[in-house]
This record gives sequence, structure tokens and C-alpha cells, in this order.
Amino acid sequence: MKKLSVMIPCYNEIDNVGPISDAIVKIFEEQLPQYDYEIVFIDNHSVDGTRERLEEICSKNHHIKAILNVTNFGQFNSPFYGMCQCTGDAVISMACDFQDPPELIPKYVAEWENGYKIVSAIKTSSRENGFIYFLRKCYYKIIRNMSTVKFIENFTGTGLYDKSFINLISKLDDPIPFLRGIVAEYDFKRKDIPFEQPKRRAGKTSNNFYSLYDAAMLSITSYTKVGLRLATFIGFFAGIISFIIALIYLVMKLTHWNEFSAGYAPMVIGVFIIGSLQLFFIGLMGEYILNINTRVMHRPLVVEEKRINFDDKKGSTDET
Repeated sequence: MKKLSVMIPCYNEIDNVGPISDAIVKIFEEQLPQYDYEIVFIDNHSVDGTRERLEEICSKNHHIKAILNVTNFGQFNSPFYGMCQCTGDAVISMACDFQDPPELIPKYVAEWENGYKIVSAIKTSSRENGFIYFLRKCYYKIIRNMSTVKFIENFTGTGLYDKSFINLISKLDDPIPFLRGIVAEYDFKRKDIPFEQPKRRAGKTSNNFYSLYDAAMLSITSYTKVGLRLATFIGFFAGIISFIIALIYLVMKLTHWNEFSAGYAPMVIGVFIIGSLQLFFIGLMGEYILNINTRVMHRPLVVEEKRINFDDKKGSTDET
């Protein structure tokens, strides 16, 4: 009997972990009874009672497992690590807040049985904040055009991944993995399934400007060179323009062109423009250096505090 794993990352989702696990169990019992299954929650150090709720859920159903992290390891490391801990022939990754509809699971499985190694859910529309959705679409288009890797537009990482892909990412040894980039980079046989993203069922999203910025910078610094090259080109042309302007002012000064009375305003404006460009590209270079620094330190993806319902009974300080 084939086994399917459903991996669900969570952080402060006390109102959602119960309903999402019930919904998934119902789907397997009613629509996919021919498959064995496991539901693996990985909790990123929730502080609202989610961890206690998970322990209660796991005690009632041994198909449901949980990994409790010692602290919050971020929006990328924790789900990536959770996928690598699953034991199924395929892993389905989805959000805990019902924004990735559980009803898509049978569709994922059907396409997987048709031979696709990755079945990705693509947002065609969303009931989230319209401005945020617009910013996301702009981001996907920009990063797709900037990178040599053809990023998948409106793909958040939810979908089904065959065991062969899970084996691949388990061997990457990447301390800051970006799943969306990895899926695009390693062109496994993939099927896209469109869906409309609903609103959160309950609770408050942990996504904010910083988390969205972090995702954007990780993708840019990991998969593009355009930022650094743009700094080089703009700096080169700005230097040429500055040199030409300096020559013009020198000629005006030497010829005593009294009719020219622009004063110091153009010079001051030029200094501020050049200074702002320098600060912007120094900051961008710093993002690349930060990416390199994180990879060089090579800290573990996740450190576990506890595992629940795992047969191997790993210790409380598991790392990868």
C-alpha cells in the first residue's frame, strides 16, 4: 500500500490545527481509503497553546505526528525540514490556515498517479488583501525576469512532491533553502493545478512586511546576479555623466560665462542623487554578503525539542 504524507507547518494556529487535521483525515477515509497516510505538523515554537493542542490531537490518532522546534527557525527552514522528515511515497505540503484547500489533495494524488513528480498549486486569484496580492504578482514577475531560473508565478510551495524530489532536497545541504527556487531549478516533471486562495479560517497571519521582504531578498540573492551587475552599470554611467557635467562647469568657469547663474543647486542635487544610489547599492551588496555569511556559518536547519508519534524516537536535539 502506498503511503502519503501531509506536512503542515504551524505557528500560533491553536484554532486551526484541530479542524485541518480532521478535514484531512476525513478526505483520506472517504476519498483515498486505498492509501496509508501520515499527517506531520512541525511547530515553529508557538506560544498560544498550539503545542499542547497538537499533543492532544496526536494522542488520539497515531497517523498524526508532530515535531516541536526549540525556537522559531523562520518561514523557510521549518517547512523544508518537515518535508525531509516525512516517510511517505509522496509529500503534500500545505498551510495550516485553510488557505491551501484540503479539497485539492485528491487532485494532487490523481496527477501524481498519472506520472507527475511534482504537482504544484497555482493561485489564479486570492481573497486576501488586494494590495498584498498585487505586490505578490509584481514580485513574481520581477524575480522571474531577473533570474536565470524560470520561477513559477503565483506558486507558494504548496503541492505534492514525489519521494524522488524529497530525496534530492534532503541531500542539498542548504542552510537557507528556498523551496520555490529549488522546484524551478530542478525541472522535475510537473503539473500545475490552479485554485482560488480563500481567506484564513481563523487566527492572524504571521506574514508581515519583514517576512515578505525576507522572502524577496532570499530569492534575489540566491538566484540572481542582476542586483550586483545593475550596481556596476549604473555606477559606470553615473560616473560618466558626473565627469561630463564637471567638464561643462569647468569650461563655464574658465570662460567667465556670467549669464549662467544656476548656483550650487545642480551640484547639491547631484551629490544627493549619487549618494542615495551609493547607499542603495551598498545595502543590496550587504544582502548578498548576509546570504553568503549565513551559508558559511552553516547552522542547522532546525533543532527539535520533541517528536510525537514517530517510531524512531529520535532525541530532543535532532539536527540537520
